[in-house]
Amino acid sequence: MPGETSGPSIGPSVAEILASHAGGTGSPTKTAARVADAIAARGDDGTWLSTVPRDELLAAAADIERRPDARTLPLYGVPFGVKDSIDVEGVPTTLSCPDYAYLASSTAPAVRRLLDAGALYVGKTNLDQFATGLNGTRTPYTVPRSVYGGGLISGGSSSGSALAVALGQVPFAVATDTAGSGRVPAALNGVIGCKPSRGLISTVGLVPACKSLDCLSVMAGCIDDVHRVLDVMIARDDGDPWSRDRGPRHDGTGIRVGLPPVEQLEFFGDAEMCDAHLAFREHVARQHTVVDVSLEPFLAAGELLYQGPWVAERLVEFADFLAAQPDSIHPVVRDILRGGHRYSAVDAFAALQALQELKAVVGRLWQRMDVLVVPTIGTTFTVDEVLERPIETNTVLGHYTHFGNLLDLLGVAVPVGTTADGRPASAMLLGAALTDDTVLQLAAQLLDELRESPSLPSPIPIPS
Repeated sequence: MPGETSGPSIGPSVAEILASHAGGTGSPTKTAARVADAIAARGDDGTWLSTVPRDELLAAAADIERRPDARTLPLYGVPFGVKDSIDVEGVPTTLSCPDYAYLASSTAPAVRRLLDAGALYVGKTNLDQFATGLNGTRTPYTVPRSVYGGGLISGGSSSGSALAVALGQVPFAVATDTAGSGRVPAALNGVIGCKPSRGLISTVGLVPACKSLDCLSVMAGCIDDVHRVLDVMIARDDGDPWSRDRGPRHDGTGIRVGLPPVEQLEFFGDAEMCDAHLAFREHVARQHTVVDVSLEPFLAAGELLYQGPWVAERLVEFADFLAAQPDSIHPVVRDILRGGHRYSAVDAFAALQALQELKAVVGRLWQRMDVLVVPTIGTTFTVDEVLERPIETNTVLGHYTHFGNLLDLLGVAVPVGTTADGRPASAMLLGAALTDDTVLQLAAQLLDELRESPSLPSPIPIPS
């Protein structure tokens, strides 16, 4: 494994890059050269599926420098990666399936906003094929590994997006999250994975996994970077039927934190992970008002995702390809897609009714708390363990994430140190839809970040 590390090596933040570019100690072209060198030094480690060639990347950075009022752009010359299920004009979108790949004719609106804000597109990042999986091994390309070494999985499906940030190559990367794909790899690589409320970021230009649940998400090294990137990406898009406006900013009052009873938490026999999470809970309880909240309705909703008809929604996008070219699909992904055929319309309506009942129960819980804190993952696995038991291990990884989009929650995975034996520990902060700013405020407090100005109630205007 080239350059195996033992934890994240977060690079310069968005704020530090902007300060460097504004002060003249750096420039977009210098930053571009650093990024290209860092990626080349790692070789093919499974992070990137394609990158802009070095000379073209430097030329693109130079073009940004020549733009009118360039230094006023909110992401002036800041490099970033894009998960390879999201369109960038002129670049193949592969979904980690070479025979499915097509050349994108336009750029996804959310990515276009980043480019308009002065950000520098670096390349496409690896993923579990068709964004189906939470482990990072379901790819025909190089299987990525966690930066913590020891043969640990990178997590998925947004494996490459998490690694690009954890390796310090880019300060942020665009990912997606349907069932935890933007939070699990963040947890396994010691970075922040923010899945905002559904509909805040346009999903136009994203090849859907489950269109009714899909979200674009952000990987970053600090909450301030998440905040800056979201303020650019969030915008109503009338081309997206799920689009909606962002909620209010945090009002400055105390944040009530919901903690499930310890006996309801599952660590799958991982005593070290349990100890790390309980220590973090003690830290939370010292700083905030804590209320006991049952996790049962959340977990019940999560069971509906892959044990219910939502798996059939993936066939809306991939049924024709599955029928025409089944051998082009990763065997595990192919079996999952075929499983969607066993559900009927009756099954779908029964599941929708059950979900609505659980939403009502969970909705009442938010009257008592503002943010729910749970582990992001209950344990870790090596690549070999996942390859040996691909379905069972993947289900374990999604124990705390599967219910998020079904219940219309937002989620932020934050690193909280390591276990006694050196593996990554992560906590997930969950909030009701459109309470994004409150959740980000709590995340900043728990990570001891100074968040001077809360998120704005409307998108930042981008100079043209």
